[in-house]
Amino acid sequence: MSTTIVSATSPDAVSVRRGDRPIPTARLVRVELRKMFDTRSGFWMLVSIGVLSVVATGAVVIFAPDSAITYENVASAIGLPMSVILPVIAILAVTGELSQRAGLTTFTLVPSRERVIGAKAIATALVGLGSMVMALAVGAVGNLVGSALAGVDTVWDVPLSAVPQIVLGNLVGMAIGFTLGVVLRSSAAAIVGYFVVSFVLPGVFELLALVREWFVDLQPWIDWNYTQVELFDGATNTGQEWAMLGSTTMIWIVVPLVVGLLFLRRCEVK
Repeated sequence: MSTTIVSATSPDAVSVRRGDRPIPTARLVRVELRKMFDTRSGFWMLVSIGVLSVVATGAVVIFAPDSAITYENVASAIGLPMSVILPVIAILAVTGELSQRAGLTTFTLVPSRERVIGAKAIATALVGLGSMVMALAVGAVGNLVGSALAGVDTVWDVPLSAVPQIVLGNLVGMAIGFTLGVVLRSSAAAIVGYFVVSFVLPGVFELLALVREWFVDLQPWIDWNYTQVELFDGATNTGQEWAMLGSTTMIWIVVPLVVGLLFLRRCEVK
């Protein structure tokens, strides 16, 4: 029996080394972006952002009094449906293929589950940023058209410094949805969970603040909806307010996401 020794510089050795290289993160992100558009639910969720942005802008132009046609009112009308749709898109980005039993293929091709979740997070953030740019552009056009049709001066009452905070507020909402998707790994459960933490818990916190005086000062540090509203209003300016945002982010995003990733590493994917 003869033994063949492959030189370190031979073409066979080079091909082996190349085969051992991990898939680049940029390619993983492109794949995850494609997944978000390929499914029917993901495609129509993304299409609905553009459709609802136009519908909300048109509603302000048609039904609002002339004095109410301002960029702030148009942006607020667009922001309401987006604050619901974007987190759902983030949830589906995580849970979509798990519920469709395509996760086994994904984690076989890329054994590092952290890298897959990281690529999904980057793709989700890119979709969120792109959606926000489109919504702000649609709102600007709607404000110009609405003021021209009403014969009033165009009012730009959203300061430029507040735009990054508005975008950050939407990204925080998407991060909450993404975290719930990682923790629960079920589209239905994560969507229900998002509505609970978005619409039920804030009411509970407000009621608790009314009946317990000691909770008034504690609420901004644990209520993520409180800090998100501050971002949407562009009112997060002081160091303490940013610390409150950091506290709610740690409680509702960082800690649950770490726990969810630990369970995801050990769970069986079918």
